[in-house]
Amino acid sequence: MKESFILSVDVGTTSIRCHVYDKEARIRGSCTSKVVPLYPEVGHVEMDPDALWKGFITVVKGAVQDAGVQMCQMEALGISTQRATFTTWDRRTGVPFHNFISWQDQRAADLVKSWNRSCTMKIIHGVMKVAYFLTRDKRSLAASLIVFSTQHVTFRLMWVLAHYKQVHQAIEEGNCCFGTIDTWLLFKLTKGRVHSTDYSNASSTGIFDSYQMCWSGFLCSLVSLPLSIFPKVENTGHNFGSIDPSILGVSIPIMSVMADQQAAMFGECCFDVGDVKITMGTGTFMDINTGRKPHTSVAGLYPLVGWKIGSDVVYLAEGNAADTGTAIKWAQELELFSDVGETSDMAYSVSDSDGVCFVPSFSGLQAPLNDPRACASLMGLKPSTTKSHLVRAILESVAFRNKQLYETMLRETHIPITKIRVDGGVSSNDFVLQLTADLFGRKLVRPQHREMSSLGAAFVAGLEVGFWMTREELKKLQSADKVFLPKGAAKGGAASPSQEYVPVLQSWERALKRSMNWYKP
Repeated sequence: MKESFILSVDVGTTSIRCHVYDKEARIRGSCTSKVVPLYPEVGHVEMDPDALWKGFITVVKGAVQDAGVQMCQMEALGISTQRATFTTWDRRTGVPFHNFISWQDQRAADLVKSWNRSCTMKIIHGVMKVAYFLTRDKRSLAASLIVFSTQHVTFRLMWVLAHYKQVHQAIEEGNCCFGTIDTWLLFKLTKGRVHSTDYSNASSTGIFDSYQMCWSGFLCSLVSLPLSIFPKVENTGHNFGSIDPSILGVSIPIMSVMADQQAAMFGECCFDVGDVKITMGTGTFMDINTGRKPHTSVAGLYPLVGWKIGSDVVYLAEGNAADTGTAIKWAQELELFSDVGETSDMAYSVSDSDGVCFVPSFSGLQAPLNDPRACASLMGLKPSTTKSHLVRAILESVAFRNKQLYETMLRETHIPITKIRVDGGVSSNDFVLQLTADLFGRKLVRPQHREMSSLGAAFVAGLEVGFWMTREELKKLQSADKVFLPKGAAKGGAASPSQEYVPVLQSWERALKRSMNWYKP
């Protein structure tokens, strides 16, 4: 009997990675391909669907080859993808009408702003406030506070309908498919037989009602989006169909599709209420498991479906900061350092940032400030400022945004936090993690494998086909690389948050305020 494996692909913002996992959840083979973002105009961020498809097939073949095994030994495929990046295509031919429009794209910023200020929104807010006053239903409270954002698909899709005639025509003829990356890949892998997504991806679009667990008819009628173009929403662990044998030579069942942050949460085994994971990649995403109820937010935390497996639905509340990895990559391109690995030592080589503050808002500021017009900035520069000071200020800003998100989460959810796990490329930076632990006054655990989104999708696919049997078994497969204890922490790993950073944080908050509302509408 030949050994069998689980195949998992993670389509991120900057790369597509495929891993082959064995029963011990060890990576036996890997392959990576770059994702090249396109910037056709200021504020527009796109990806070429054909390049993405070619990259997907290349990494699958490459990882299986790297593992030294055969495609027929792959028991199932799991797919994790960046969220809210979408395209539309012709149902008959499968040809996209336009490039993928990225979650980072700002083309709908003015549309979002005018809607947020519109009389319609004021009326909705007013009616829902009254409804909340009368019923005390949390959903009415959420609706009375709703603020649209460019990161949601809604207004970028409205922009598409307004600017691409062929999309309009296809909708009228009933030939238009909408899909995030997972949906489009499923359509391609099954040669057009499947037009589906899962609950985690659907809930990340902003068009999905996480309370009713369906596409929001109310929102679609409000902004004139046709429900006919949306994919069928399935469980996260589900037999989505098999890869057409003409593509890879064999037919492999696709057993999970998952949004990347929710997949990372599953990969970190954050199965219990109060479990938190922080992924620091291109952006920072902080998620808390809120159990069987969606969280109603007041300050821009977003209620998401974590996963639906069988009849079991788990919800998360999420806060994000968009420019974590972007800021570090920018500093590298300026040649402040050559290898990201040296930044931690550079930051530790000086006792402070010499009064320099960095505001990492290349694509605006998210929760709890929610200002798309904010600019990125360096303040407090002096003739004595060195590269090390700049690097320290940049890394500090990442930890400071973490603290803002964490405090918002504590304030909003009132859920006692049980554990905090960190992953993503930036989590390999010891300076950022130690400072984050000090600012939180909490223990942080960094796993040995940083590729958590891929592992999460593999775990779900593996559970579906009986490759692994229980979640307890998955927890036993985890291994920690390093534990970061806050300064002065007792054995339990908790301490009061570090006070020495208070003045630095205060200056940074002043710098934040100065960077807000910088770009004119």
